[in-house]
Amino acid sequence: MKNGKLIRYVAIAAVLLLGVYCSAASAISGETGKDYPNARFLATAQWLKSQKDDASLVIVDVRAEKDFAGKLIPGAIRMPWEQFQYDDTAGNMGEVFVGIARAQQLLGEHGIARNDTVVLYDSVKRDGGATSSYIFWVLDLLGHKNMKVLERGIDGWIDAGGATVPTARKPEPVLYQAPSAEINLRKWVKAEYLLPRLGDPYYQILDVRSREEYLGEKPNTALDGTVLRLGHVPTATNNDYTLNWTTPDSKAIKPYKALQKLYSGLDPGRAVITYCHSGRRGSFGYFVLRLMGFEDAMLYEPSWMEWGNKRYYYPVETAENVLTGDSLPGATSTSAAFDRQGKTTRKSGAAATSGGDRGSKSGYVSCGG
Repeated sequence: MKNGKLIRYVAIAAVLLLGVYCSAASAISGETGKDYPNARFLATAQWLKSQKDDASLVIVDVRAEKDFAGKLIPGAIRMPWEQFQYDDTAGNMGEVFVGIARAQQLLGEHGIARNDTVVLYDSVKRDGGATSSYIFWVLDLLGHKNMKVLERGIDGWIDAGGATVPTARKPEPVLYQAPSAEINLRKWVKAEYLLPRLGDPYYQILDVRSREEYLGEKPNTALDGTVLRLGHVPTATNNDYTLNWTTPDSKAIKPYKALQKLYSGLDPGRAVITYCHSGRRGSFGYFVLRLMGFEDAMLYEPSWMEWGNKRYYYPVETAENVLTGDSLPGATSTSAAFDRQGKTTRKSGAAATSGGDRGSKSGYVSCGG
């Protein structure tokens, strides 16, 4: 009888301890409940509520001034993401990263210290994480250890019953200085790095623009409004950044298993370089890859603003490249293989319009300016 009671008490204690452990694990992972390999990069409103007394936590509203609706999470500072980009008038490129030195200066001016846990948020209506992710990329580039994107931003916070305030916290400036050994310049890809690696099997290139942009059916424009060349970086595959959301309205990030299927064929053991038109959408693709456990993720930040600029001579193609194979990121499988012939669905004449007067049957476009 006594032994039976003792066993029951031990069992109850074990269950209680397990509950405490699970609760702690959920808090550490940000309570996303979606089993991402790098769940620590994604926060929920529930997790953020539980951290209100954490002095090392810095909540950052990164919405652009035109998208700021006057409601903030209590204690948040304002640091519009657009401060981290500038217009390169000489290169006819808009929205280009300000660089390592200026980025650190901006972080320090906004009271962000090297050891802070930084929670970044934007809004569902405009961004859905696609500007928070840009600052996430900046911090990752600088080797910052603790940063998160708040899923669904201010909307997720309000929907979870979170209170809002009309004014931002005014931070005291600090010195933000990343040790040079911790700055990972590899994450900041430029054209001169990308060009000689187009045929290197270690590098996978991911275009996160719309399918129409990728195939050369929808033009982008340079800073002065002139139309950029049509098409994509040779060998690049396409995965529209909006496909990472469960629905276009909620803009919650898909569970890990759904993302595995979406990115089927990408090899997490190799580098993946993302790009878009000006770096914003590309940074969201970068963030999702990091969330999924891709360690050698890289962002071609100047993106199509540079590569498609007619004053340069970078090669362009319009044929679709398709990832084949059944490998899933995070699963043990064979590496991805490219179908180089692909399927080209470009409209008639798109190749000639894109970059020259010659286009091959495979959809390749000459690199003439």
